[in-house]
Amino acid sequence: MHPTTSTPPPAGLPGAAEARAQALHWLTQADPQAKVSGVQALWQRVQADAAAGRPWVDPVAALTPPPQRPLPGRPLRPVLIEPGAVPARSPFTPEGHAALVHALCHIEFNAINLALDAVWRFAGMPDAFYRDWLRVAAEEALHFSLLREHLRTLHGPDGQRWDYGDFEAHDGLWTMCDRTAHDIVARMALVPRTLEARGLDATPLIQAKLRRAGTPAAQRTCAILDLILRDEVGHVAIGNRWYHWLCDQRGLEPLAHFRQLVRLHRAPRPKPPLNTEARLRAGFSAAELDYLTQTVA
Repeated sequence: MHPTTSTPPPAGLPGAAEARAQALHWLTQADPQAKVSGVQALWQRVQADAAAGRPWVDPVAALTPPPQRPLPGRPLRPVLIEPGAVPARSPFTPEGHAALVHALCHIEFNAINLALDAVWRFAGMPDAFYRDWLRVAAEEALHFSLLREHLRTLHGPDGQRWDYGDFEAHDGLWTMCDRTAHDIVARMALVPRTLEARGLDATPLIQAKLRRAGTPAAQRTCAILDLILRDEVGHVAIGNRWYHWLCDQRGLEPLAHFRQLVRLHRAPRPKPPLNTEARLRAGFSAAELDYLTQTVA
C-alpha cells in the first residue's frame, strides 16, 4: 500500500453526514497536496461512518459553490493551452519522458476533480452513487501522488528536476465536465465511459513505448500505469453501471441515447485500437463495442 498523508476536514465544514459539501470544498481547493490529503481523509471517514451505520451523506441538499473559490480549484501552473497545441511527448529522451509523466499526472489531477464534481453536483441519487465516486476520487488522488512523486525523481542531462506544473497542459476533460453539468445522464455517458475510457485504449500503447525505452525510469512509469489501468477499468465500470441505471429509470434505450448524446455534445470518437478486453471488463456490451469500433477515428 502506498503511504499517503491525511489531514482532518477544515474547520467550519459540516460533519461526515454531509460528505457532498466536503466534496465541493475539496473540489475548489487549488493546492494539489491539500486536495489529495483532504479527499483521502474524507473517503476514510465515509468508510468508517458507513461501516458503523452512521448517516454519512445528504443526497438531497442543494449545494452552491462558494463565489470566492474557482471551480475547479487548481494551481496557477501548469499553463493550460489548446489540446492541439500540446507538444508530442516521447519517452525516448529525459525531457520527453518527464513531459509524458507530467501529462499523465495532469489527467489524474483532473480525474480527482471530475469525481468530486459528480458527488456534489447531482442530488437525489442513491447512497451507492456517492460512495462510488468518492472512492474514485480517492483512487485518482493516489494515482496523482504516485505520478507526481515519480516525476520529481526524473532529471535531464543538466540535472534539472521536474514537478507538476512545469509543462503545459490542456483542459479537455474539464471542458466536457462543463458541457454536461446540467445532465447527469450525459455526464455518465460522456466523461467516465467516453473520455476516461479512452485511457483504457491508450495505456497499453504508452506502455509499449516505455518498454522500448527500457530505462529504469520508464519501467517505473510502466509499473504505475499497471496499477492505474487496473483501477480505471473499475472507474469506467462505475460510469457504465450508473449510465445504464439512469437509462433504465428514465425509459431510455442506452445505445440509442448514447449516440444522441455524442452528437449533441460533440464528444470525441475513440482512437484505434480499442482495448476490447478492458472495455468488456468495464461493462461495455457487445453492441456498444460494435458501435465504437465503427466510429473510431
